[in-house]
Amino acid sequence: MKNKVQELFRHYLILGFTLVSLVCCNEKKKEIAEEPRNTSRPNVLVLLADQWRAQATGYAGDPNINTPHLDSLAAVSVNFKNAVSGMPVCSPFRASLLTGQRPLTHGVFMNDVQLDTNAVTIAKVFNKEGYDTGYIGKWHLDGHGRLQNVAPGNRRQGFQFWKGNECTHDYNESVYYDNEDPNRKIWDGYDTFEQTDAAIEYVKGRRSADNPFMMILSYGTPHAPYHTAPLEYRNRFDPEKIQLRRNVPDSLKEQVKEDLAGYYAHIAALDDMIGKVIRNLKNSGQFENTIIVFTADHGDLLGSHGAYKKQQPYEESARVPMLYYIPEKLKIAAGEREALMNSEDIMPTLLGLCDISIPNTVEGINYRPYMEGKEQVGHVALLSCVQPFGQWNKVKHGGREYRAIKTKQYTYARNLNGPWLLFDNINDPYQLNNLVGNEGYTSLQDDLEKQLAQRLKETGDEFRPGMEYIKKWGYPVDETGTVPYTN
Repeated sequence: MKNKVQELFRHYLILGFTLVSLVCCNEKKKEIAEEPRNTSRPNVLVLLADQWRAQATGYAGDPNINTPHLDSLAAVSVNFKNAVSGMPVCSPFRASLLTGQRPLTHGVFMNDVQLDTNAVTIAKVFNKEGYDTGYIGKWHLDGHGRLQNVAPGNRRQGFQFWKGNECTHDYNESVYYDNEDPNRKIWDGYDTFEQTDAAIEYVKGRRSADNPFMMILSYGTPHAPYHTAPLEYRNRFDPEKIQLRRNVPDSLKEQVKEDLAGYYAHIAALDDMIGKVIRNLKNSGQFENTIIVFTADHGDLLGSHGAYKKQQPYEESARVPMLYYIPEKLKIAAGEREALMNSEDIMPTLLGLCDISIPNTVEGINYRPYMEGKEQVGHVALLSCVQPFGQWNKVKHGGREYRAIKTKQYTYARNLNGPWLLFDNINDPYQLNNLVGNEGYTSLQDDLEKQLAQRLKETGDEFRPGMEYIKKWGYPVDETGTVPYTN
């Protein structure tokens, strides 16, 4: 009898454990089913503007413009306040952004030439790591005509989702093409608004996806023409109230005030759109898992030093805004950083922040260890113009090839004939006093010349006449040294 009772008890005990296991298993399945997608890998969003100089934001102290949304982003971001565009012109910067290489390596040192379709690009690397990749807006790396389709396949350099245009500065009802449709499409209205909405839709569509995303939203503004922002924004800026930089000559002041009013109108519209993107990221619960980079491909002289647009080594041309919003879980403190981040550094830094191996084709610096306080890098940046073209070859004295070195305090440039510019950017922030040949700065000039020579040696730059590089790469140019383009 005793044995039968024990046997019966044993059966009940086994049944009990079985029922408990079944309940636990079902609860675990339910838990797994309800668990949100893996958010261990951050999304990446690059907000790229065209021709937005570093000085033209509220947080940088520009008295003419309020940028409340960017100011809020800057307050929680790493701000590389000395960041530069190493070759301050459209296509070279964009090629460096995509490849992590310098222009003499990737070969895009002119506008309107094609980036090698075999290049190891940021999109291709993120794709291999399981990211969904997307591109919206201005491309300027295809060289097949500015209004023509960048055909699906290798010419899109690894980007899977596409709503882009090669290059246009008609910001109202401008041209674009989408994923697989070869037919030309038109943005309805001001393209800055439409591109923003397209990006928001893309991000919303990724919310329930298994994979994180990496997307570049590439705006065409505030690049000239300056007076084409919506009237609502243009009405905010009275040219007569614009405060000019001290390096704008008297002969240009009235024109520059007019143009700056339009430039700031584009910027005000962009600031609103950046705010809209961030607001939607927060509403969708993705903000805290998204690395956001805000930058520009180069600046705009806008009358400073008697010139417009870019290519030159002056502050208004070469220095660009550079914000990195980094999710809290990466434990990188926000705040200003002194390092001179350059164009080719963006790709390796983003890969580093996402714990992705950096290809050996990359020449730029991964700034993650610097941001974590583990390394000291970025004391010096190299600026260059391989071949002047376009508007710079049409100025009074003509453009010039140059190589320049920029430190936190100084800018030193030489052209093919020898030393050209030397500025103390701290004591002379408007770069009004060229110190080249000044007896009191002979030792400094010699030291900067040695640093520049060493940097050129390290990068394999022989600093030859621009036409030699054009011949090497086989680019067709007109009488101004510009690659002709068609629409």
